[in-house]
Amino acid sequence: MENLYIYMLAALAFLAIADLVVGVSNDAVNFLNSAIGSKAVSFKTIMIVASLGVAVGAMTSSGMMEVARKGIFNPGEFMFDEIMVIFMAVMLTDILLLDFFNTLGLPTSTTVSIVFELLGASVAVALIKIYADSNETILDLTNYINDAKAIEIILGILLSVVVAFTVGAIIQYVSRLLLTFKFQEKPSWYGAVFSGLATTAILYFILIKGVKNASFMSPEITELITSNPLALIGISFVVLTVISYVAINFLKSNIYTIIIIIGTFALAVAFAGNDLVNFIGVPMAGYDSYQKWYEAYLATGISPSEYSMEGLAGKVPTKPILLLIAGLVMVLTLWFSSKAKAVVKTSVDLSRQDEGKERFEPNFLSRNIVRLTIGLSESVNNILPENYKNWAEKRFVKPKVIAKTQDLPAFDLVRAAVNLMVASVLISIATSMKLPLSTTYVTFMVAMGTSLADKAWGSESAVYRVAGVLNVIGGWFFTAFSAFVAAAIMAVILFYGKGYALVGLLVLALVLLLKSYLSHRKSSKIMKEEDQLEKAESSSTQGVIHESAANIASVVKRGNRIYTSAINGLAVQDLKLLKKNKKQIDKLSSEIDDLRDHIFYFIKNLEEPSLAASNFYINILGYLQDMTQSLEYISKVSHKHINNNHKKLKFSQIKELKDLDARMEALFTTTQNAFESRSFEKIGAVLDKKAEVFELVKEKIQKQVERTRNEESSPKNTTLYFSLLLETKDLLTATMNLLDEYYGAHDSSVKPATLTIDKDKEEE
Repeated sequence: MENLYIYMLAALAFLAIADLVVGVSNDAVNFLNSAIGSKAVSFKTIMIVASLGVAVGAMTSSGMMEVARKGIFNPGEFMFDEIMVIFMAVMLTDILLLDFFNTLGLPTSTTVSIVFELLGASVAVALIKIYADSNETILDLTNYINDAKAIEIILGILLSVVVAFTVGAIIQYVSRLLLTFKFQEKPSWYGAVFSGLATTAILYFILIKGVKNASFMSPEITELITSNPLALIGISFVVLTVISYVAINFLKSNIYTIIIIIGTFALAVAFAGNDLVNFIGVPMAGYDSYQKWYEAYLATGISPSEYSMEGLAGKVPTKPILLLIAGLVMVLTLWFSSKAKAVVKTSVDLSRQDEGKERFEPNFLSRNIVRLTIGLSESVNNILPENYKNWAEKRFVKPKVIAKTQDLPAFDLVRAAVNLMVASVLISIATSMKLPLSTTYVTFMVAMGTSLADKAWGSESAVYRVAGVLNVIGGWFFTAFSAFVAAAIMAVILFYGKGYALVGLLVLALVLLLKSYLSHRKSSKIMKEEDQLEKAESSSTQGVIHESAANIASVVKRGNRIYTSAINGLAVQDLKLLKKNKKQIDKLSSEIDDLRDHIFYFIKNLEEPSLAASNFYINILGYLQDMTQSLEYISKVSHKHINNNHKKLKFSQIKELKDLDARMEALFTTTQNAFESRSFEKIGAVLDKKAEVFELVKEKIQKQVERTRNEESSPKNTTLYFSLLLETKDLLTATMNLLDEYYGAHDSSVKPATLTIDKDKEEE
């Protein structure tokens, strides 16, 4: 009998490690987004600071299983075998749920997920017990479950969303009015006072949320921290302001960068020190449960179904060596998890200062919220004095920085510092008041509030950003609901299936995790593929010609592959290949659209005498879009024909299409080589063969006309074949127009001019 529970413990240990990996991937956004978004220091430095914070947090963790100790369920009402079912269901659900959110790149709360998983699994087991006992009714569920805790958590979600967003917006607005976007030009005492406030808040946060409960902290120090908060804050502010002033004036340090480094470290400490129990608390409680039962079993021979788990109601200590191992796993995950970067990217993108490609599509709710907000803003503006509005408008003027879009930070150092400071203060207050605020919710909503106050959500991006925030918030509530339901289902399966169900669910979890990993790795490779199109940054016609050559080569190369795949898919009726081909052309078309969306910023960066570059660039993008539209149509009709199970093309038609594909491939390959080698003179040789290629297409059309009149019996085949030939003709027209544009504009005697960056402006 005990062998089953030993296997369960081994499974819990494995799931604990896996849960650490997916949990860190999700919660990394809490302490990385401000530092990464502001580009205060190098990514490597950020990771080192965060790793040190995670390591310190793990070592200073109290190691207590907070969730179980706070009483989501009453352990005395459950037997040992039932408790193990609950714990296994919780861990299986948690790892799959968090991995799902990581794959989507959405931050969610590990605390909420673990709480509602415990709630769902324990409710399921309790209902099974009630159903089996004729003396109990559904009303007796309250004897098993502490429903007040679930209500408290839900209220905590709502509270954290509203409070964090509002406070973050207010503090950022006031900070920007005082410091402006040219904060580096302000007197040094501005920065010193701001630093004093920020570092005091962060230090207090470290003490209250991070290391207060650490095992090495003496009761006297803990009492001093908790009983004299105002004195501690006041003294810290004075001392840290003086230190900041010295650092600015005598050590010539960038105090805002220092604030961001300290804040990143603080949040990493708090995350590892407090949220660690969300990942290993349940397995450790399972191990403690097994020890208690096994001791009783050796002494009295009591069975798992008869041993009450009253002893679990107390604290569940964790050995320091296990905390060190858990900390090491967290640090390694932080460095190597690509999913962690995806989650951070969502938060940074939604709060970035500049316009760009938006990840989320607007919806009915986001549009109406933006309309309502605009109306409210106009009403408030009508009340405010004109002098104040003019003064405030000047405070929000951003210095012009000419640089490549990808080199610019998502937001500046002031906003990053405010993000960390406000999140630290709110979490500290919530902890001292024993309110169940989630670190994830607070840090994310503070970032959204500060971005709104910083006017990062303009009319061009507001509906997309609001839609993104609504998606993330909706995901949080979905976390609670899905965690409850999934854990309940898992518990029922494990309760009745015993060992067979355990093996089956573990295998299922492994398969799903492996599939998720492979899928994410594949999508990451596609995102990083060498053919990815790049936005033009040059400031002259010849510069754009050379810079756009790589894009042309990429489009031609990928277009050649897409065209050939469409013909091959039709020839062998390979629906899978044609479906994959549709995805490839959709991606290429999306990248072309991104380049067109970038035209505004490209023109803004042009030198005055070189405005001809804009005409050239716009024309090139137009021809590229014409090419992708033809390829998109060819791919679409090919897929539709096979997907609808229409008649296969005749051998003669397939042979002619293959001949045409061979000629197109030769043309595309020559064109690709010309652009890759920047040998634009070779374009002339391609243009010389223009009439020959068009004549070939014309011949194919004529042959099909004759076939249709004499022998063709399938209207669908005829329509498809003519569509392919006509779109091929359009594809050739767009390609030749593009080559003509390049051949006419290229001047090999002119050295291409590139975008120049004013170093002084860049530093601003």
